[in-house]
Amino acid sequence: MDCRTKIKELRELSGMNRKEFCDYFMIPYRTVTDWEHDVRHAPEYVLRLLEYYIRSEKLYEDNDNKKE
Repeated sequence: MDCRTKIKELRELSGMNRKEFCDYFMIPYRTVTDWEHDVRHAPEYVLRLLEYYIRSEKLYEDNDNKKE
C-alpha cells in the first residue's frame, strides 16, 4: 500500500479530520497534506507507529468494521 493511501486510511480509522489528526499527533498540517497528496512520503516506520498507536489506544471508532 502506498503512503498516500495508508495515511488517509489511518486518519479515517481514527475518525479525525486532517487538522485534528495533525494536532493530536503533533505532525505539521502541511506534512500530512503532502503525504496525502503524494508530494512527499512518510517513512514506513512512521506509518507503522501511527497504526500501532491508533489501534492500541483504540482511537478508531467503535462502529468501524475494519479488522483489528
